[in-house]
Parts: sequence; C-alpha cells; structure tokens
Amino acid sequence: MTTALENNGMGILIDDRSTGSLTSTLGTVWRNVTDTVMGGISAATLTPEVAQGKACLHMRGDVSLENNGGFVQASLDLASNGFLDASAYEGIEIEVRGNGESYNLHLRTADTAIVWQSYRIGFVAGEQWQTVRLPFAEFRPHRIDIPLDTRRLRRLGVVAIGRVMLADICFSRVALYR
Repeated sequence: MTTALENNGMGILIDDRSTGSLTSTLGTVWRNVTDTVMGGISAATLTPEVAQGKACLHMRGDVSLENNGGFVQASLDLASNGFLDASAYEGIEIEVRGNGESYNLHLRTADTAIVWQSYRIGFVAGEQWQTVRLPFAEFRPHRIDIPLDTRRLRRLGVVAIGRVMLADICFSRVALYR
C-alpha cells in the first residue's frame, strides 16, 4: 500500500516541507532518534525552519561514541499502514544543506526486522542547497544479507553516524526519482 503523491509522472513526492511541522507530505511524522535508545549519549534536535528562504527540517546534534553510541537520526515512516512500493523508481533525491560533513540515508524494509539492520548510502551536505540523487543500486546492506527490496520500503532516515561529530543538516524536498 502506498499513500505517496505522484509528482507529474516524474516521481513520488515524500515530503516538500509544506506542512511547516514535523508532519510530512505523506501524512506521517518525522521523528528524532538518537543512540540513547541503546544506552548512548548522543543528543539532537529536529525542528521545522526556513533556511536561506527554503522550508526545511533542521537536525542539529552531537554524535558521541561513548557508551557504545554513535548516531543521531531524523526518521520517517513511508506509509501509515504497510509499505511504499518504489520498484518503478531509480532512487531517492533529497535537497540538503549542512556543515560540509558526511551523512547517510538509511532505508528500512519489510526484511529489516532488527533495529541495527538497514540499507545505507553516504552523501556530503555542503553549505549551499543542493539536490543529491541516491540510486537504489548503490545502497549497501548493513548487518543483513538480503538484497534491498524496493517494493517494500518501510522507513527512511537522515543519519549522522559512526564518528564523533557535530551534526548540522537541513533537508527540504525528499522524493523518489525515475
């Protein structure tokens, strides 16, 4: 089942930040998740803002490796009940700006039953707004041996992970592209 919005036959719009809240264009809610769920001490905030004239979500935080930690994340369910079928699309594009750091986009599917399993790809968020295209073929499985099944996407996450860092990233439009 999918509740995503077709965007002029070019792709599926996941979020364009037009709600002005943590609610996405899909109607699902962005959540701020940190490693404190596993005993870590990383901390972050996730707030709707306008950056350089563009409506966005702004994730700021400190990633710490103490207490086996190491991530902060903005997470979004892709369907309120069921899965998003993205098999007709090549990947995800996201408009971002940040502090020049490397970030990840994580995908969870029907096959990622354990919280540390995901499919991941990295990107750099520069200081100016840019559209980054992330092809499904380049996502890599993390702690799972099953190939990415784009017919059953459940959640995506914008993540600062794996090293001590100051996370400071804004993201605006998120969509599937053909």
